[in-house]
Order: sequence, then C-alpha cells, then structure tokens
Amino acid sequence: MGDPTAYLPEKSEWVASQLRDIDAAGDTAAATIQDRPVMVITMRGARSGLLRRVPLMRVEHEGAYLAVASKGGAPEHPAWYHNLVKNPDVLVQDGTSQQALRARELADGPERDAWWERAVAAFPSYADYQEKTDRLIPVFVLEPLS
Repeated sequence: MGDPTAYLPEKSEWVASQLRDIDAAGDTAAATIQDRPVMVITMRGARSGLLRRVPLMRVEHEGAYLAVASKGGAPEHPAWYHNLVKNPDVLVQDGTSQQALRARELADGPERDAWWERAVAAFPSYADYQEKTDRLIPVFVLEPLS
C-alpha cells in the first residue's frame, strides 16, 4: 500500500494537492484542513478494488483513530464510506509513521457518543455538519489489527 503512484488518481484537485504536499514532505503535517491536522487513510475501493487515499481530520485516542463520514453535512455518505464497509483493513499515515489498522463502524450508543465528543473537540465543524443533515453521520474507529 505504500507507493503513491499505485493509487487510483484523486478526482478532486484540492485533495490531490493535499496528497502531493504530504507525499513531497513525507509527513501529514504538510497539509491541514481549516488549520487542523490531518491523517491519510489508504483503503481499497469497494467497486474498483484499487487503492484510494483520503486525507481526513486527525482524531486519535489511545492509539486508535476515528474516520468521520461527514461529507460536510451532505445528505449522502462520502464515497469512501462504502470502501471501509467492504474493505475494513486500512493503512493510516499520521505524521511520518504508518500503521495497519482495521475499521469498525460504531453503532449509535455510548461508545459512539464518546468518540463523537472527541471528533467535535478535534474539529468543531462536525457539530455543524450533523445539524445540516438528517442522517446520523457514520463514524469508524480504526484500531490496531489483533
């Protein structure tokens, strides 16, 4: 999963630019979203089977990360949501380090609530995004493989 040239090309120029900056620096600190840190998740596409990379807000707690499928509060899930559902094994780059993790979607309840609080603390706009949409924004905890 490590060679950036092996990934499906990014359609969004904004995201492609972020990924180029991260690749050039070898560090996710080279890009931010609203001046907040990001991580990069490498995942396998649900339909194509090809590798995809997505920079997302960095939400970390005790070695696990959170992937928030907010799509800015849009009525539908981001495309990468379906990738994690079908192919939960991912590679996460945080700073200069990378680790293999497994995504697990959190059901509505206390565990999700605790992670949602961490997400909003890391990126307050998530609360606004949830207000904008009728869907419960899906969240995935990304945990070490065991």
